[in-house]
Amino acid sequence: MRVVSQLITVMIVAVALVGCQSAYYNTMEKFGVHKRDILVDRVDDARDAQSDAQEEFKSALQRLDELLQFDGGELEQRYKALNDDYERSKAAAERVHKRIAAVDQVAQALFDEWQEELSLYTNASLRSESERSLRETERRYKSLLQSMERAAATMQPVLDKLHDNVLYLKHNLNAKAVDAIRGEYRTLRADVEVLIREMEAAIEASNAFIDTMRQGG
Repeated sequence: MRVVSQLITVMIVAVALVGCQSAYYNTMEKFGVHKRDILVDRVDDARDAQSDAQEEFKSALQRLDELLQFDGGELEQRYKALNDDYERSKAAAERVHKRIAAVDQVAQALFDEWQEELSLYTNASLRSESERSLRETERRYKSLLQSMERAAATMQPVLDKLHDNVLYLKHNLNAKAVDAIRGEYRTLRADVEVLIREMEAAIEASNAFIDTMRQGG
């Protein structure tokens, strides 16, 4: 579920005053929002960040393709547009990494709490069932995290190549420079295709995880 807007101020104040995640989680629990809910929200946010990043990288590749069609037009304007796309792609990649870190932070807090509370059961059957559910959730989460991290890792090679091209064009705004980077385009396009496939797989894994968690799995 989505955290209602009225709670956002409380969350910010709690973190600012105490400066630790445990205080944040405790504050949220007082409003009926538990770590499980926060985990679902953060996976949702990470999925959206991955989708946004996917589109930014597609846009940057398209912009480079347009630049490589240079036939004597305004090259500087095309360079600036490509540089803007690179910067947006870089920012999108940073958001993805931050969102994944936030997901893992609350997931570990949830699993630690769940494990500790197993010892509070007096009913052995219920304790066993809860432990089975914990292990299954951990297994599904581990698979999700691996998928997200694998997708995130595909962004850096693309960013590196985009940066090289942008940097080279910055100091060589001419047809010869365009010819020089044209040979790198096929490799970059292949890298972007890999990125898109991995992002789509991570997005699907996120959707499946969210659906299962919301159904009480």
